[in-house]
This record gives sequence, structure tokens and C-alpha cells, in this order.
Amino acid sequence: MPQSHDEKLKALLETRGKIEKRMSNIRNKIMIMSGKGGVGKTTVSVNLAVALAEEGFKVGLLDIDLHGPNVVTMVGYSSPPDVDANNNIIPARVSENLLVISMGYFLEEGKPTIWRGPIKISAINQFLGDVMWGELDYLIIDAPPGSGDEPLTVMQNVPDVKILIVATPQKVALQDVRRSITFAETLNKKILGVVENMSYLICPHCGERVELFGRTAMEEFLEETGVTLLARLPFDPKVAELADSGKPVVSWYRNSRVEEIYRELVEKLLEVMED
Repeated sequence: MPQSHDEKLKALLETRGKIEKRMSNIRNKIMIMSGKGGVGKTTVSVNLAVALAEEGFKVGLLDIDLHGPNVVTMVGYSSPPDVDANNNIIPARVSENLLVISMGYFLEEGKPTIWRGPIKISAINQFLGDVMWGELDYLIIDAPPGSGDEPLTVMQNVPDVKILIVATPQKVALQDVRRSITFAETLNKKILGVVENMSYLICPHCGERVELFGRTAMEEFLEETGVTLLARLPFDPKVAELADSGKPVVSWYRNSRVEEIYRELVEKLLEVMED
């Protein structure tokens, strides 16, 4: 029998109450977004979470990309979360300071998520309200590209979530990123800044820096939007190799320029979060 209006309202209020209770134990929530797929958003999410955890912060990494949940592969931890007697989800513990939840833990390998909006919204609400994160300094939320149900559900149910944008410096990519910025601003969310990924190449032979896509499009984008550029990550084949092997570069590519930039990004984020 379909739910009555009062029953639906009661269920909605209960869900929001659970989410508010869980989120009240988390000091900072950062959702990582991009209007464009394939820009390395999950790579940034994973390495930022690992870098924060290695700095001693208690960190949760929440993968809300229900159709492409790649966080599980990139963190290199396949043991699934558990469920207690009260149906609370106990997240996977990747390290002493890092907890992870992803739909990838609950799907058979290669099996697609064929869900419409209401089911996706319900799944995101479960991740927000039923996961026992405990006390966290940071919750990093890896969102799918665009402005669909997944990031919208987070923005509506986590009022103090802040946004970090990942982009490549191509004009086409930045056109889509502008939509994500407008999306976040429409819902009154603070944009912390943008991370420019695959920004340049360091020649392995001569060491010269090569701007793969030029600088004009990104400079125009920053001037038009007023968004702060927080980091420029180089294109490095080692990053993809390590990600495919479940080895975050901040832990497995020590003393590289990539690791150094992620460490610098953590410092800048700590500053802008306080503004």
C-alpha cells in the first residue's frame, strides 16, 4: 500500500534527523566536484583524504559516484564494510585515521548500478545517515560529474558542506566546470577553490615544463569566476599506474613533485577552511 502524505513526511523527517546526528560529529565536510568526467576527480579525492589522514586528522572518504565507484580500487582496500545489529553501516578502515564507504564494496565486479533518481537519493541518504563515522575532522565526498541527484542530495542534507572543484585547463572542460560552480552557488555553498589536474608535463628527458593545454583558458576562467586556484598537478603517467594498483601517490610516490603538491594543497585547504 502506498505511503500517505503524513507517513512520507514522517519518514523524511526521520531521515534528516539521522543525517543531522551523524554529520554533527564531523567538523569539516568537503565535496569534490567537476562538471566534466575524466578530469581525475577521484584521484584527487583519494590522495587528499590519504594526505589528511597522514597528517594525523581523522578522515572519512565517502564515494557517492554510484555508477562509477572507483574509490575502492584506488585506496587498495577490498575488505567490505560491516553492518551491525541495528543496521548501522560500519565503514571500511583503510588505515588508523582513514575510513571509507563506496558502493563499490557492495557491487559484484563489473555489475552496473541501474537505478533511477529515488533509489539513488535513498542510497546517498543511507550513506549520510546510517554510516557510523564517529568523530571525524574531515569527510571527503567524491561526487560524480555534473549536477545530478547525488551531489544535490548531499547539498540539501548537509548544509555546511563546502565545495572543491577539480578541472583540467581545456576550454571545453572549463565550460562544464562553470555549471558546477553555478550549481553550488545557487544552493549557497562555499567554493574553496579549484585544483587544476593534468596541468602540465615535465619532460622525462630534458626536465622542461610543457603546458599541455596552454594557460589562456584557465586564466580567463579564474578571472571570470573569481575562484581561487589552489594547486596545479602535473600530468605524470606514474599517477595512473599507481591508482590502478591501489597505491595512492602521496604514500607510494614519495619525494615526487606530485606528492609535494598534495602536501601543499592540504596546507592551503586548512587555511581556506578557516576563512
